[in-house]
Amino acid sequence: MPQRIIIILLFSFLSLIANESALKAYKNKDYKKAFHLYELSAKNGDSLSQSALSFLYFNGVGVQKNDTLGLKWLIKSANNLNYTAQYDLGMYYLQGRYVKQDYKNASTWLESASSHGNKDAQYNLALMYYNGQGVDSNVTKSAFLLSEAAYNGHEKAKSNIGRIYMQLLKFDKAIFWLKINANDGDTQAYYLLAEIYIEKEDFKNAAFWAKKSISKNNPDAQVLWDKYKLDKYE
Repeated sequence: MPQRIIIILLFSFLSLIANESALKAYKNKDYKKAFHLYELSAKNGDSLSQSALSFLYFNGVGVQKNDTLGLKWLIKSANNLNYTAQYDLGMYYLQGRYVKQDYKNASTWLESASSHGNKDAQYNLALMYYNGQGVDSNVTKSAFLLSEAAYNGHEKAKSNIGRIYMQLLKFDKAIFWLKINANDGDTQAYYLLAEIYIEKEDFKNAAFWAKKSISKNNPDAQVLWDKYKLDKYE
């Protein structure tokens, strides 16, 4: 095995041990020891330790609170391909926390974290595309990212993606997600499903969902019921 590979593997092993020891110290509330161990590993280039060190600095845990050093180590971790750190940094730029608000930088970091499966980054980047913050407004791109986040288990994305697909007139995709919402207890989804099925001229399904919506005292559903005489399709 080439010497360079041996060195890399050894460093990875030592970083793992250092992280485990630091985490154990943190859980035992020995914060100064945790800080010391994370600092040693962070200075050797370990991205997880760099992210942990930034957290300790930001929160004054085991060390005097220092936002400048917290940001420094977070940036190092993000540049070192820690995708959680990239998400955190993107959100700081989005919110103007610890840094000057900068939607362009926010979108850059969230884009990277999103492309590597970070569901929170996918969700927040979707909102940026929807609102045109730091990126060109693109509802189709927003829907794609929301869908990715929803499949990855992001609850807010799951609650909103069906509504976005309705806007895009992608009714089959909207139905898929709105049925999930309905099964999760979202009563507004009942009415939206009724609307979609009317657009598709599937009045039997429209009647089913309109009736469920009426049972939740939605007056708009009653209007649909009367307008399209849905009682005939029960």
